[in-house]
Amino acid sequence: MLTVMAALGWLTPRRRSATARSVLAGEASAEAARKSSQETTEVSDAEPEFPVLGDDKAAAFFDLDNTVMQGAALFHFGRGLYKRKFFETRDLAKFAWQQAWFRLAGVEDPEHMQEARDSALSIVKGHRVAELQSIGEEIYDEYMAERIWPGTRALAQAHLDAGQKVWLVTAAPVEIAQVIARRLGLTGALGTVAESVDGVYTGKLVGEPLHGPAKAEAVRALASAEGLDLSRCAAYSDSHNDIPMLSLVGHPYAINPDTKLRKHARKLDWRLRDYRTGRKAAKVGIPAAAGVGAVAGGTAAAIALHKRRR
Repeated sequence: MLTVMAALGWLTPRRRSATARSVLAGEASAEAARKSSQETTEVSDAEPEFPVLGDDKAAAFFDLDNTVMQGAALFHFGRGLYKRKFFETRDLAKFAWQQAWFRLAGVEDPEHMQEARDSALSIVKGHRVAELQSIGEEIYDEYMAERIWPGTRALAQAHLDAGQKVWLVTAAPVEIAQVIARRLGLTGALGTVAESVDGVYTGKLVGEPLHGPAKAEAVRALASAEGLDLSRCAAYSDSHNDIPMLSLVGHPYAINPDTKLRKHARKLDWRLRDYRTGRKAAKVGIPAAAGVGAVAGGTAAAIALHKRRR
């Protein structure tokens, strides 16, 4: 600064004053630009671009019902089975009533959950697994493909584009979950596993429903088997029942959240995304927890990994 002022000594006082002000303005502007650049770098360091390209220790876990797809997969699957005469009208009415209970009551009464699972299991009992897998492909095209949320699909694709694996984690039947995951180009799915002997459903479950805390245990087990760092992983869900899974990862997202999850997410400053134009959370879909169920924790992860590696 002194050098600049000395160089200006030959100018008249008025010209020295004007030039000095220009120099000061220029220096101030340069300093502000440098400071702004530093602040931008600091913010970038604190919140790096996500998902991180090439981070093979990271993955994404997506709930299915009302997160990836509008409505409940099991409900749409039931529509497809009814169309194919798997059960009668009176069974459909009972199934619909049980589903409505979960939606209206807002709680998952163990007795009603067991009744609903028994109903679903009785429908597939005696049918071949291969038959249900083939029908699942048809039902996806008929009822599900058009109900995929484009916004959530884009989030999943961003992880795939970054070179990360993307898994569905759902209480829906694993046959349906795998169809959806494959059609969307995802890595795989953890979902309902119904017992089968010689390729025929027995009408029983393998383990318990993959719901609530069990989802978190399945994700934990899968992450361990895959060598993932959960603090670098992301999870997405619409339901407060999935708070255990969301709390497990470093990047939790509330997608089309119900009231309880929205409140919890705001309290913890989780990221929120809502793709329901003009919809209220309570009006979207039917919980999938009333479905056939899924194996819990490590069993679910082990089965999915076993199938993927064969």
